[in-house]
Amino acid sequence: RKPEIQQLYEELEHLGQRLMGYKECFEIMGKDRNSYSKTDLEATFMRMKEDHMLNGQLKPAYNVQIAVENYFIIHGYVSNDRTDYNTLIPVLEKHQQVFGSILEEVTADSGYCSEKNLLYLKEKGIESYIKLQDHEKRKTRAYAENISKYYNMKVEVFEDEQFYICHDGRELRHIRTETKE
Repeated sequence: RKPEIQQLYEELEHLGQRLMGYKECFEIMGKDRNSYSKTDLEATFMRMKEDHMLNGQLKPAYNVQIAVENYFIIHGYVSNDRTDYNTLIPVLEKHQQVFGSILEEVTADSGYCSEKNLLYLKEKGIESYIKLQDHEKRKTRAYAENISKYYNMKVEVFEDEQFYICHDGRELRHIRTETKE
């Protein structure tokens, strides 16, 4: 039997080694990811599509983007970010580096729709044809008939102030604006 102080020392030693292991893992992973593969440190675990056995699994992978113009692949971009909306701006900046010009328009699916991307496109003067994430929901009758939403209310202007008229006929005026990221 070990004395209590010896047991505490060994436990502290063991916990210190684990802490150093975690520190090393976080240094490998970096601040932009929350996972990495031990066999390929640059890859990130991503959920793959279902295979014939219907067992979609997490596997180390990369997110590959291609830029296409007139059916020709202009350039590619490989990222270890699992989402598409974080890859649009780097692809556009790579295009500007390679060709020295800013694109006139961008077409993409709803995976690229984010406030950050849309603001970037507006700031650069690039015409955006990105499908909104709630596009399918907006096409439903329930969405169009929801009386609590501002887009289904009458808009009026009085003394340069815009306000809404709800379905009960009451005026709804702007009180404050909140921003979120």
